[in-house]
Amino acid sequence: MSSRTLSLIGVSLVMGLGAAWMADSWLSARLNASPDDHLRSVVVATVEIPFGQMVEAQQVTTVRMPMDTIPEDAFDLSEKAVGKIATFDILKGDIVRGARLSEHLGGSTLASLIATDKRAISVRVDDVVGVGGFLLPGNRVDVLATKTTSAGSNSAVSRTILENLRVLAVDQTAGTDKTQPVVVRAVTLEMTTAEAETLVTAQTEGKLQLTLRNPLNTEKKIAAVAPVAPAAPVMAVATATVPKRVVQRSSGESGGAITVIRGVETKVVNIR
Repeated sequence: MSSRTLSLIGVSLVMGLGAAWMADSWLSARLNASPDDHLRSVVVATVEIPFGQMVEAQQVTTVRMPMDTIPEDAFDLSEKAVGKIATFDILKGDIVRGARLSEHLGGSTLASLIATDKRAISVRVDDVVGVGGFLLPGNRVDVLATKTTSAGSNSAVSRTILENLRVLAVDQTAGTDKTQPVVVRAVTLEMTTAEAETLVTAQTEGKLQLTLRNPLNTEKKIAAVAPVAPAAPVMAVATATVPKRVVQRSSGESGGAITVIRGVETKVVNIR
């Protein structure tokens, strides 16, 4: 065997041993490496969670993501999200956030969807009042009130009394997974206490009509109408009775006299 061949074999052995050592060092470093501090566990949805539905354990899971891509209100444990109510539609793969969930403290799930400073009130509708069945949970509506101007007349006046109200439910449905129009008998709206009083007052005075708003239009042109305060009782003021003037008659023996005028003649007649 020539010296050249022995040299090639030696170089090959040295290179092989070096490659093996480098591979062993890399594997050891990977096995002994600590978790990356830039990653954090976050809860994501494994399936679509519709609006108004309670989150179940099989609908969420935990994955690790870079910290700079995780919202501040994201959950790090699945147990923290399970049992809450979805206030928005959550798509598959979405990060489960606290702003999109609400606590369920018992009762119907609809109660958990109401804002803490608002109330829910239902309005009876038909195919006309309900905008032909195109009202669905999540839509925004205005309320028009119509009442007659005087009793027994056909003249009436209409005005917008409430604006930009959120539809919580139609009939007994609070989900937003439907897009086809459905004629319903009742619509549940979310509003403040003052707005609820205004709505009930207008409902007793005349008819109501709902108008569908564009979701991008959040402008309000009218102020909420405050309930009319009861009129203060009128205090009756006693007025003093003016005494009648008493005319004293003369009690003389002559009895008095009268003057009789005839043309240019004047005559005094004594009365006894």
